[in-house]
Amino acid sequence: MNNDVQLEKANVSTIKTTKINSLKAELADRTRKVLANMWKYRLSYLFIAPFMILFLIFIVVPVLAAIGLSFTYFNSIQFPTWTGWLNYQTLFSQDIVFLQNVLPNTFKFSLFVGPVGFVLAFLLAWFIAQLPNTLRTGYALAMYVPSLAAGVAMSVVWQVMFSGDRTGYINSFLLKWGFITEPIIFLQDQDWLLNIMIVVSIWSSMGIGFLAMLAGLLNVDKELYDAGKIDGISSRLQEIWYITVPMMKPQLLFAGVMSIIHTLQAGSIGVQLSGSNPTPNYAGQVMISHIEDYGFIRFELGYASAISVVLLVMMFLLSRIFFYLLEDKEGK
Repeated sequence: MNNDVQLEKANVSTIKTTKINSLKAELADRTRKVLANMWKYRLSYLFIAPFMILFLIFIVVPVLAAIGLSFTYFNSIQFPTWTGWLNYQTLFSQDIVFLQNVLPNTFKFSLFVGPVGFVLAFLLAWFIAQLPNTLRTGYALAMYVPSLAAGVAMSVVWQVMFSGDRTGYINSFLLKWGFITEPIIFLQDQDWLLNIMIVVSIWSSMGIGFLAMLAGLLNVDKELYDAGKIDGISSRLQEIWYITVPMMKPQLLFAGVMSIIHTLQAGSIGVQLSGSNPTPNYAGQVMISHIEDYGFIRFELGYASAISVVLLVMMFLLSRIFFYLLEDKEGK
């Protein structure tokens, strides 16, 4: 009986060893093929080398460093101390500000700025695409310019609009027409700050994604619309749904990903508008400002890295949803 057990164990061990050797041989073979292919096209790799080097230095290395630091306690002075999952446990079980303010604010901010900005970008691009060339260029430039302005510049412009005294444009208008009797301190009021952040972020969201949509609309073959009329399409809405949207899915996908990135990175406008981090009563505190609070004010860089990793995962998941919704399934 013992001999049978030992024989069976020996057979299992032999099979495992064979599989491991097979995998090693396959990996070595693939490595040789990759290296041979790289050497064959070495000139092409030389051309993309500057981009790849910069991508590794400024994207891959920082992301890996953030993931590593998220498992440590790091105060920017002492050497990082390994803490395991403690930062993530603290974030999701003990950080009351994160659970009660940051997450709800982030979801509300993203829900409005992301989808609303995406739909508005498409509608504006469609309307501009109907204009003559001269007018089209002017309107496209006017819509795109706000996205070029830095957050500080935008906050200065909108601070004048929402100034909490009688000199603020909105307060001045409301007082003049008798809608209010005392100025509203918009940028310090927890009932107004997040809503103002949403308005400002939507206003500045017509960036490269908007231009991609406009380019996609202008490149749709006009003969498809004529063919659609023959097939029974009788309204502009049907043209958009059955012809325009399917023909510009790559541009919509790109604009959607850019919208996600803009939405989750634009939250710092609340800090710039209110002039403080944390924002008043955490009314405009979203994930990006929470990261800045712990990273650059409290210098708890390990904890800030953990929040950054959570934000990165959120971006990735939302991007995958957009890929699933807008990818070309017929081409598979």
